[in-house]
This record gives sequence, structure tokens and C-alpha cells, in this order.
Amino acid sequence: MRITFCQALLTGAIVINLLILYYVSRAQQQMMEKRKELGRGTRRAARPGSVLGGGLGVLGGEHGLVGVEGHGRSPRVTVLLREFENFENYVRDVANSFLRQRPDLPFLTVADVFPYPPLVLPEGARLLVLSPSPEQPPQAHRPEFHVQTEFVLLVPDGVELEQPRVIERLIKELEGEGGGPVRLVAAPVLVRSAVQCLHLRVNLREWTATYSPAASGSSGSVCTALQGDAVVLIRTEDLFNLSVPLGRPLFPALFVQTSLRGWKVKLLESPCFSTNHRPLFSSAHSQWKAETRLKEATGKLMRSFGLKRLLMPDGKEQWYGCSKETPRCFGTVQDDTPDYLYLDRWTPPCCLRSLRETTKYVINVLESSGVRYWLEGGSLLGAVRHQDIIPWDYDVDLGIYLEDVPNCDHLKNLDSGSLVDANGYVWERAVEGDFYRVQYSEANHLHVDLWPFYPRNGVMTKDTWTEHKQDVEFPEHFLQPLVPMPFAGITAYGPNNHRAFLELKFGEGVIENPQYPNPDRKRLDRSKL
Repeated sequence: MRITFCQALLTGAIVINLLILYYVSRAQQQMMEKRKELGRGTRRAARPGSVLGGGLGVLGGEHGLVGVEGHGRSPRVTVLLREFENFENYVRDVANSFLRQRPDLPFLTVADVFPYPPLVLPEGARLLVLSPSPEQPPQAHRPEFHVQTEFVLLVPDGVELEQPRVIERLIKELEGEGGGPVRLVAAPVLVRSAVQCLHLRVNLREWTATYSPAASGSSGSVCTALQGDAVVLIRTEDLFNLSVPLGRPLFPALFVQTSLRGWKVKLLESPCFSTNHRPLFSSAHSQWKAETRLKEATGKLMRSFGLKRLLMPDGKEQWYGCSKETPRCFGTVQDDTPDYLYLDRWTPPCCLRSLRETTKYVINVLESSGVRYWLEGGSLLGAVRHQDIIPWDYDVDLGIYLEDVPNCDHLKNLDSGSLVDANGYVWERAVEGDFYRVQYSEANHLHVDLWPFYPRNGVMTKDTWTEHKQDVEFPEHFLQPLVPMPFAGITAYGPNNHRAFLELKFGEGVIENPQYPNPDRKRLDRSKL
């Protein structure tokens, strides 16, 4: 069999291609091996006293790799200090205290950005900067690559280690819990703010975290959150399975995430850690500065977690949502479905609070002006079901008699524009149709809609209609008389036969069968109610 020139050329080309593929494959394999080696090298801790992730050099001495004892035996715990202030801190003293008693332990200080003034760390301690740097590999700034021990001991600024075997006691306590719900063990810090054991319930659907007191003071108290100064031991695997393992403030960030996973913390009465730095800050100005930064960090954290309301153990509330001076928490509503419903959340509590406030204000104006009104549509449905706004609703609807509009100074001249009253509420004729709207403020467009009807032959009607199915005519006898009913913390007026009225507008069984406004876009899972 003779081989032609073309066949030989084709065979040669195939061989060359195969050789090229072989060498490319080898090169890729070598690159992968180099990347793995780089990852392993990064996970091995950098030299003690050095900066990780910042490329800014050594601040202390150096000897060996973190995580490996001089005798070849690896320690089981890394000491990690996350909470400190740049302008005044005792990080060096804390590191010295632990490394003097336990020089085998890795000591890691973690900061968002490179501290200024720079920290001067002792030999055996390291600084990890979390903010990324463009010339560094991604592992350089990720703390999970710099902790090679089985456990992490989270310590506050100013704490001291006096008894080296205290750490083994904490490890023994945590291991004794096995694989149960207790995934953290804590020991109090003496002569600082007393640590409290709290129960924490996080309701993401309602954007709310609720703290309540729990039994504490006895050895082995188990709860879901701590408040005050404590040293906390957690398994490294558990810590870095959290979405934000080292958020600030550390305890709120930690316990919001652990409580959502059903984990608990065991607070021991002893052993205790001590501190010689009391108070932590030397001046009232530094204390004020620290408290201001704590407040800012807490707000940033809660907003990132989607928590807009905190109920504290003393009954006080902390809010991190919208206000009269800020825009509302959601944008323009499309297809009757606000954006938060797609996130399986309901109306933010700050928005509900503002809607209640606006409703109370508007109803007071209407009543004092002699304008007859009644709860309409979804607002009436909320009054019947909840004596409040429906938890996922985003406005309030009131019907009014058109003939009463001239009685109200806020409404009678709105054809010529909007009115901002003395209390900052914005009264206007709505651009979407022939009705009125009262907004919470010029910045915050949460609103109450006023729908004017007039009687004709015993039927309440209008001249223009919207596409909403509940926007229909109805017999006037539903309004004769109007009846008081609780709604949004006040007594409002509604139709005298609310069931028949609602079923006329929405259909039979609407009260007993809640559903989102547009089920074609987003349907309510009633099993989660």
C-alpha cells in the first residue's frame, strides 16, 4: 500500500497536534501543582511577628512556622484577637500574656485594614489584614488559610492568661459536648463588664432579632448569645463555616449566625480570665470614640445581615432601617409584588412602623375635618385578620366620601399641586389615577391612599377605576353605619359587614386563605405561617 504525499502530510500534522496537546496538558498540570503548593504555603502560617495580607514587612521577631511546636507537636488552638481600637489598645500586652504562658500557641490579630499607628507585636504573634491587596493571592487575606489548629480561642482586648491550663479546661468542656447543639464554650473576664447569658431569636422574614434574659451565673449555663466580656472557644471548622466568621462587632456577628444554625454557647462560671486594664480606655474622649465606632459598626453589620430591628433584653429597641429623613427600604413596586417578597421576607418593621404612624396621622386629620372614611381593600383585610397592617403589605388604603373632600384643608386644593404640612407629611393627588395620596415625608414615600367614592342610586361608585380586582362598586349599605374596629394601634372605621364586603371585592374565603397580592409572580407558602 502506497502512502501519498497528502496522507503523509496529514499523518505528520496529527502527530504534531498530539505532541502539542501532550505538552500543553503537562504544563497545565504543573501550573495546578504550583497553585496547590501556593495554597499550602499560604495556609502554613507566616512568620511570627509578621503582617499577613498586607505585604508591609515584619513588626516583631521570627522563629519557625505557626501551628508547629518546637518539639514537633502541633498545638490544638489558635488565639485570635479581633476586637481592638487603633487609637488605644493593649494588643501587645495580650499577646505577651498568652505567649509568655504558652509560647507554643499561634497568636493571630485580625484587622480590617492595616492599623495606624502600627501595632508592635511580640515574637510569635502575627497580624492578618482582611482587606484585599491587588498584588496578593486571594488566600493571603482569608483567615481560614492562616489557622491550622483544631480550635480557635476568641479573646477580647486587654485580657490576660494567668493559668496556662485554663485553655485545656475549655477544650475539655467543648469536647465533652460531643456533636450536640453546644458548639461554643465561654469563660468570663473578671473586673470588666459582667457577661450575660442571653436567648437570641433571629427572624429574618421579619428583619428582627430578639434578645431576652436567660438563666446565668451557674456553671454550665447554656444559651444562644452572650453580652459582655468573655473568652470564647469554637472549633475552627465551625467558625469558618459561618458566612461572616470574623465580622464586627464580633459577638453580635457570631451569635446571629450561630443562633440561626441552632448552635448554643455554654457559659462557665470558672475558669475566669483576668485583666489589669480597667477601664479599657484612658480618657472619656477615647471611650466616646470607641462607643461611636461600635454604634457605626453595629449598624453596618445589621444592615448587611438584613436586620432592621433589635429588641434588647431591657425591652429597648434599636432600629437600622428607614426613617422620615431617609428613603423607604424598597423601591418602586412592580406587578403588586415588592422586592422583599422575592427574598422570602415580609415588609420591614421600620416601614410598618412608619405606615402605622402615617395612618394614625391621616385618620386624625380626616376625623377632625369631618371627612367620612373607611378601611378599604387589603387594609380592611389586615384589620380583620391581624387588627393591623398585613405583614407583607406596603401601603394603607382608605375610602372617603367625595362630597366631604371640601371639608379638609389638606385635600380641597390639591388639584393645583402637593402640600407639605407642618409635620412633614406630603399630601398630593396621585399621578396614577383619580385619588389622593399622603406620603410619610418628602424623602420617604411610604403612603396612605385615599379613594374618593360617591353614592349613586344606593351604590358607591367612582368616575375612574384601576386594574385592581378589588376596585369595584359596592352597595352603600355597607357604610350605613360605619363601625369601629382596631387597626394599627388605633380605632378606625370600617364597613358594617366586613366579611360580605371583603368577599364581594376579593372572593369567597379571602379572610381564611391569605395570599400575596400577585400569586402569579410570588405565591405565599402557607405552611410557613
